[in-house]
Amino acid sequence: MDILYLMILCSVSLAAVFLVVFIIYARKGQFEDDESPAVRILFDSGEIKEKDKSDNKENPQEKGENNKIEDKSE
Repeated sequence: MDILYLMILCSVSLAAVFLVVFIIYARKGQFEDDESPAVRILFDSGEIKEKDKSDNKENPQEKGENNKIEDKSE
């Protein structure tokens, strides 16, 4: 019977820890945008590259391995 009290105490304290962590991250805005990650897979990769291209106007010479910018003027 003593182990049952210990298990209840542990489970309630673990639930309290998870609740505190959830409240902290909810106040920081972690769960504000819950729609765009679900629809991100529906966009073409070309649309994402064009958006990245417009965001990276400061230094167009920087190219990463996974994020190559194609020159369409040639």
